[in-house]
Amino acid sequence: MTPATAVPPELGDWFAGRGWRVRRHQLEMLEASDRGLHALLVADTGAGKTLAGFLPTLAAFCPSRLDGGPLPEGLHTLYVSPLKALAHDVQRNLLTPVEEMGLPIRIETRSGDTPSDRKARQRARPPHVLLTTPESLSLLLSYPEAPTMFAGLRRVVIDEIHAFATGKRGDLLALALSRLQALSPALQRAGLSATLADPDAFRGWLAPWGEIDAVQLVEGEAGAEPEVSILLPQEERIPWSGHAATWAIPQLIQQVKAHRTTLIFTNTRFLAEYIFQELWNANEDNLPIGIHHGSLSKEARRKVEGAMAEGRLRALVCTASLDLGVDWGDIDLVVQMGAPKGSSRLLQRIGRANHRLDQPSKALLVPGNRFEFLEAFAAQQAVHEGQRDGEPFRPGGLDVLAQHVMAVACAGPFREDALLSEVRSSLAYAWVDEAIFARVLDFVATGGYALRSYDRFRRIVREKDGTWRLTHPEHAARHRLNAGIIVDSEMLDVRFRNGRSLGKVEEGFGASLKPGDTFRFAGMDLEVEALRELELVVRAARRSATIPSYMGQRMPISTHLADRVRAMLFDRAGWSRFPDDVREWLEVQDWRSHLPAPGRLLVESFPHQGRAYTTYYTFEGWPANQSLGMLVTRRMEDRGLGPLGFVATDYALVVYGLKPVDDPASLLSPDILTHEFVDWVQQSYLLRRAFREVAVISGLVERQQPGKRKTGRQVTFSTDLIYDVLRKYEPDHLLIEAAWADARARMTDVARVADVLDRAAKEVDHVRLERISPLSVPAISMIGRESLPSGSADEDLLVEAESLASMAMRVDPVAEPEED
Repeated sequence: MTPATAVPPELGDWFAGRGWRVRRHQLEMLEASDRGLHALLVADTGAGKTLAGFLPTLAAFCPSRLDGGPLPEGLHTLYVSPLKALAHDVQRNLLTPVEEMGLPIRIETRSGDTPSDRKARQRARPPHVLLTTPESLSLLLSYPEAPTMFAGLRRVVIDEIHAFATGKRGDLLALALSRLQALSPALQRAGLSATLADPDAFRGWLAPWGEIDAVQLVEGEAGAEPEVSILLPQEERIPWSGHAATWAIPQLIQQVKAHRTTLIFTNTRFLAEYIFQELWNANEDNLPIGIHHGSLSKEARRKVEGAMAEGRLRALVCTASLDLGVDWGDIDLVVQMGAPKGSSRLLQRIGRANHRLDQPSKALLVPGNRFEFLEAFAAQQAVHEGQRDGEPFRPGGLDVLAQHVMAVACAGPFREDALLSEVRSSLAYAWVDEAIFARVLDFVATGGYALRSYDRFRRIVREKDGTWRLTHPEHAARHRLNAGIIVDSEMLDVRFRNGRSLGKVEEGFGASLKPGDTFRFAGMDLEVEALRELELVVRAARRSATIPSYMGQRMPISTHLADRVRAMLFDRAGWSRFPDDVREWLEVQDWRSHLPAPGRLLVESFPHQGRAYTTYYTFEGWPANQSLGMLVTRRMEDRGLGPLGFVATDYALVVYGLKPVDDPASLLSPDILTHEFVDWVQQSYLLRRAFREVAVISGLVERQQPGKRKTGRQVTFSTDLIYDVLRKYEPDHLLIEAAWADARARMTDVARVADVLDRAAKEVDHVRLERISPLSVPAISMIGRESLPSGSADEDLLVEAESLASMAMRVDPVAEPEED
């Protein structure tokens, strides 16, 4: 290492004083900075990633580096994280070396909770290091002081980059980075993560103009391999169906007793509450056990976090709310209840234990059913092999771009060509050409053709010299009050026309329905009459419900993990590694039918209880299968096949009706995405729901006014009115286009639906059976119970599944299955 990239003695002495050494990846981060490069660090949890990201900042303030020169003035480094709690935690951890080395660095945080007087002072006299979130950074860029404040910025450190780069918060941050680079051309960017499947894709996202060679990839030193094991029943068999894994409660209590602190992850809030209650009921020793999820009040979450930090809890049941949470050193066991859904997500959760690179993190996977065992086994293999997965990148959203344009205008007049060049320097928006950008500017300036006669939508105007400016200063205050990316999901009241309420469903489910659709809820078959604001108006259905209702957001199995499960099913030689009951399940399936093969689509048809059943083994995740069920039943209706309903899981779609499906491939032809899909999105409330989100993000509809915040009902009422106007008078409006993009990418998982159609177009293994197959038992036992929270229906599910299994697992001589 050259003298220019040597670790300053002040830093070296501090590391040595703690009995540490400067790790190779920390040195490489410092070297990249000294060479003027951006950097992406991929390192295991406990590897000192955050300190590595800040090492160039600390070095810049060391007297040995300054060599008698003046201290850096103004804002030197921005730290951006997905969570406010992370920023506060990093501030505490960063203050330790700064204070112990006596470095003159002022470190502050900025978020929505920061007092307004401190925010104003930070703009006038910024600290050397500011820790913030993407939303707060975007707001900072909207002030006239921004060019001065950021002119001397030297570094931006983006922590947990995988958590938001591929979504709309990542779009907002990408645009902010482009703006910062224009204000401070020498700015260096650094990204940090423990779980990246495709580092080069993130290098492209991080780099100005997508030039990945300008971003040095730094890979961390390998840590101790995690110890991942799968918990199996001691006396019972692995259940056929269900998700709660209540069979494991006695064994979990013993694990909690045997460890200092156990973190128990679940995939939904409902399951977190259920598992917590079951653990508490079995907690004869009154061990201190807590619960943490996003629906709890901020005060309740802070209380639990404080108890964990002080070591007063023996176990904590939680959800994804702690995937990126504060790291507590005393955690020595992480438990994953149910399927992990992805290897990166599992690694992120495992990393909450020990948080030391040289000691293995210990994790226990608890499958709720047999498919979940296979998924847990696949995840265990993926972790052992170091395989990662993650969300794919997609083009930046036009609603986010509109919000950014408004933020720039609030800071001062801008030139169209200069701002477009900035925007295009972000890889997420490299696709935006002059025509698209002109449409975005016209939208911010007028609201669009159909709305341009309303003064309140006129926010910016173009001057004769070509510059754009605000039409009135009050628009800046309104923008800062309403800017942001996160739009809360609402709950819908399900009620009859006479006002009688039946309960609530999540808006994501209600939006997928159209008038005339039938679904089962509160023990009744209901028909949709209308969705008005936040009310789903229904009447008693004259026929059995077709569409399964559901509660709770469901994380889909990742494509990578699904491929592994499919390969395991087809690898008969590998079945010897499975428990006897799982191996027998697969052997009988192989004897009686087929097994899903890589690159092919297995479809089974059989009669059951007077109905014709068809099971499609897609392995594309629950959201895609739910969408596919909506489309296939519509096509079956058109073809006179009399569909009665469907049920979706991560692994399969089961459709049942009056008449058998003789040609499943024809139901899955690619034109289903241009015919039935378009009809479904337009006739249901999906597009309307997507429009509300993009209208809020783009600033067309405001959630807050000085002194008060609109209710969800008021926001929905406003967006519904505008949506109806645009659909009638300007169907190609910018926000209608943005809503369509969201409906395709996020609400229906249409890309994974397309993957099913691609396989169906190539190879379909259609097997006709005389009765239910072993592989279809887990999904069919869910019919009629999907709307119940995970756990509360498990006892009924187990009884139903055992009854179905006794029929499916019979291996008495029968006719050979028919295959198309």
